[in-house]
Amino acid sequence: MSENEKALKPEDLTRLFVERANAGDAAGIAALYEETAVMAYPPGSVTEGREAIRELWGKVLAHAPKFEQETPLPTLISGDIALTSTPPKDGSGARAQVVRRQPDGTWLRLLDQPEFNPPTR
Repeated sequence: MSENEKALKPEDLTRLFVERANAGDAAGIAALYEETAVMAYPPGSVTEGREAIRELWGKVLAHAPKFEQETPLPTLISGDIALTSTPPKDGSGARAQVVRRQPDGTWLRLLDQPEFNPPTR
């Protein structure tokens, strides 16, 4: 796992993700996820496990996309589990993650829904 800065609070994960994505650091992004994390990405698919998440982000980051920080919505915390979310800057849908406090007190993503749109009628 990467020796990058760790998330000391759930809200740190979004900031760290954007910093690492913009640096092209797929391994650093993967380090923000638990070993058995599940991510609903690419749309319509599920990526399971830290290694698969690293491989996915390696492919995505090869195209050098730029990510912007998004203002997080209030975090909901219950014990060692938290729900973090951000509204995308373009106003479409939402992003949400379930994160878990680790034994060392840091936080990692367990479930990640990076994109979803409101249901259509």
